[in-house]
Amino acid sequence: MTIGIIGAGAIAQALARRLIAADYPVILSNSRGPASLERVVAGLGPGASAGTVEDAAAPGIVIIAAPWSQLPGTLGRFEDWNDRILIDTTNPIEPPHYTMAELGGRSSSELVADLVPGARLVKAFNTLTPAVLALDPREAGGHRVIFYSGDDAAAKATFNDVLTSCGYAGVDLGDLATGGRLQQFPGGPLPGLNLIRIG
Repeated sequence: MTIGIIGAGAIAQALARRLIAADYPVILSNSRGPASLERVVAGLGPGASAGTVEDAAAPGIVIIAAPWSQLPGTLGRFEDWNDRILIDTTNPIEPPHYTMAELGGRSSSELVADLVPGARLVKAFNTLTPAVLALDPREAGGHRVIFYSGDDAAAKATFNDVLTSCGYAGVDLGDLATGGRLQQFPGGPLPGLNLIRIG
């Protein structure tokens, strides 16, 4: 099963490494086009390919790893996501100032959900740094914990299967609003927690 990644920065590359190690081919994309990703794809090795944003958005599972300010323009080009599973890794901040975007009292993933009609959105991978996500999740006799949340039980089950295949231990935080607030960076209690589930 191929997995698309919208974005090609540190988070995207870290997740691509873990997915490829678990035999999931990945398509990376960015705003500059496939030719700009030749070196990145070569560094990731077999299993990685570069494509347009449209190419990366085509598989049944798509990871959103683009900067917050680019989300409306990038995601808004698709009128209907046709029941695809979207994994939202984003946080509502950007360098260099890391000022939090105005969310109007909602979780950031609730706002992302508004941009992706027809998608089944799962929030995940936003609480750990790229350096940690790039590590082998099998550590100290256990499995690195990845928190996730979403409103579609079947989408979360499919996502958890991918996590397990990669060696992670998934922890379901419930619906998008509740879990999203627990995962929120900045503000939530879970970002930065690098936990290993033993057993």
